[in-house]
Amino acid sequence: METCKIKNLYNLDETIARELFDGAEYPWEVLPKISAFILKLGSTLTAEEYDMVGEDVWIAKSATVASTAYIHGPAIIGKGAEVRHCAFIRGNAIVGEGAVVGNSTELKNVVLFNKVQVPHYNYVGDSVLGYKAHMGAGSITSNVKSDKKLVVVKGRDGQIETGLKKFGAMLGDEVEVGCGSVLNPGTVIGPHSNIYPLSSVRGVVPGNSIYKKQGEIVEKY
Repeated sequence: METCKIKNLYNLDETIARELFDGAEYPWEVLPKISAFILKLGSTLTAEEYDMVGEDVWIAKSATVASTAYIHGPAIIGKGAEVRHCAFIRGNAIVGEGAVVGNSTELKNVVLFNKVQVPHYNYVGDSVLGYKAHMGAGSITSNVKSDKKLVVVKGRDGQIETGLKKFGAMLGDEVEVGCGSVLNPGTVIGPHSNIYPLSSVRGVVPGNSIYKKQGEIVEKY
């Protein structure tokens, strides 16, 4: 399950949350720690660069936040980020530098690396999205199994019991998710991979791949 390891998914230089990943091997290990980490990191952010807005919400002065957006703490909105009309940030969210959280997009317990785009009607929960990852319009993470059992990450070379009931998706750097796709609980997508529109994805997708449909994943050339 090498694809699933943090070192093979992410460039940690592209997130303010680098220290959150210290001591972890797989990215989902950080999901229960996001809230406490934001509170700790937020207290160190300077008033010259960040405004503290409301309770446990830090917004970079260079970020753009629509007046109709709702942000519940703890949350950090990074430098140059854009939070658009009617975005709903439910808490435990780190929005990276230059990232876009779009119209009616909902975030909950997530880390968005720098320049991530979730710009149109997306739901992203209990997930980590790597540098420049992009989710097309209407694509979502499904973060709870229908049988409410704990999530198991399943790949070609084995499986890992996460011990988590809520687990959306781990997207590596520069992953492209097509419009209208559903990333089922426990999905891990390696860096530089593309997901066809209207896909239902589960399990591990290797890096540098094109996911056409379940059972049909081809290497990018």
